[in-house]
Formats: sequence, structure tokens, C-alpha cells
Amino acid sequence: MLEKDGISAASKTLFDHWRAGTKLGELEAAQRPRNRAEGYAVQAALESQSSEKLFGWKIAATSEAGQKHINVAGPMAGRILSDTVIADGGTASMKGNAMAVGEPEFAFRMARDLPPRPTPYSVDEVLAAVGSLHPAIEIPDSRFADFVSAGEAQLIADNACAHLFVLGASTSANWRAIDLVEERPTITLRGRTYIGHGKNVLGDPRAALAWLANELSGLGLTLRTGEVVTTGTCHPPLPIQAGDHFAADFGVLGKVSVRFA
Repeated sequence: MLEKDGISAASKTLFDHWRAGTKLGELEAAQRPRNRAEGYAVQAALESQSSEKLFGWKIAATSEAGQKHINVAGPMAGRILSDTVIADGGTASMKGNAMAVGEPEFAFRMARDLPPRPTPYSVDEVLAAVGSLHPAIEIPDSRFADFVSAGEAQLIADNACAHLFVLGASTSANWRAIDLVEERPTITLRGRTYIGHGKNVLGDPRAALAWLANELSGLGLTLRTGEVVTTGTCHPPLPIQAGDHFAADFGVLGKVSVRFA
């Protein structure tokens, strides 16, 4: 079992590499989580490295393409730290970003707490606790030089590959009446157009949101009022480079964009 000192040391190692934009091969044995629970313990300690209030949560690997990208079998939860959030239309640095991809995503802001409980939350219960829907862009990365071989436990410890995040304005459309499964946002990048699909997000972005609420509940954590959950990419991760402008148009649900420098 990973000891408390090992958990603390692992979180500091990962946070320091994130701050410096540097990579490591793997965590040393005394710091290396061996299962999901230990990975999440390291990730929880990572949150304390930030001085700001937690912004929200991300879900990694909700699509088959995303799972293949980092070589895992299923989704993982990660924390969105406030100091990783970039304003809509702003500029993201490519410094130290080895993964170098952008992902268009559906994000939800919570209007009510969902505390831990013994029985799973239904999709309807989770949606009833949502305040708003937003278009979003995630810019993931890993602190591991070889993130494909790092393994699930280390990637969870690595904050499920969270790096930078862009949140668009809340939609004014009646999103609850829209079938998000069949939403097809248009992504423009380097003069090319790509079409995403809501069904790529764990079959349904709303189901992905419920998965996150239940994953946190199982960890004894509350999904809190005001926190944002971004549910995973609706298009296979798109390669990005400095100088790019990444724009995602979600139709009536709104638009979001970011530049890379």
C-alpha cells in the first residue's frame, strides 16, 4: 500500500513537473500508485498544491479514441485546477506540452451539491443538479514522457492528463430539450473543418456527467455547487501547434475558441 509520505511526495513530483513543463519516466517505487484508489489518493494531494479553489472536474478517456490515445480501458476523473483555466478566446502556451492535442467538449456547471451516498445517482438526478451547459475545449497533457505506457494508476495520479482548459459562455438555448447524443459540433483548425459527435462521449455527455458524479461518490467526494465538469472529447484528439487557432462551434449551444503560442 502506498504510504502517506509516498502519496505526498508523488503529488509534489507531478506538480513540480507540471509547473516546470518537464517530463519524467515514471514515479519511483515508493511514490508509484499500483491501483486506481492509490492513483486518486495522489491526485487528491495534488489539489492541495494549488492555492486556489478547485474549478471543477474532467473526464479522461470517455471515447474509444481517447482510450486508445493514452492506452487505458475506461474513463478516469481528474481535477481542473483554477490556475489552469484560460479565458474563451484567449491564448494557451504550448510550452512543455508533449501531447499537443485539443479536444472539443460539453461542460456542465453544477447548481447543487451531489454528496456521496450508497446508491448510484441516476442521469436524471444528476441533470436536475445542473445549472448550465457550456461549450469547452480541453488541452490535455501528461507529466510522463511516455504516457501511453504509464498505466491507469499513474495517469490518474497525473490528474487524468489534465493540463489547460477553456470554458465558453453558458448557452442560452434550452439544452435540456436537445438530444446531446446527436449534437455535431464543427471544429475549425488550420483551415480544415472537423465534425464531432455527442455519442462519442461515453455514448451520451449526460451519461458521462452521471459517471463522474458516481465516481466521486465512490471516492467519498462531493460534486459541489459551482464546479464545472467537462465530459470528454466528442472528436478524436486533434493535433495542435504554436500559431494555431482552435474554434469549436456547437450551433445553438454556442462557440468557444483558443489560440496557441
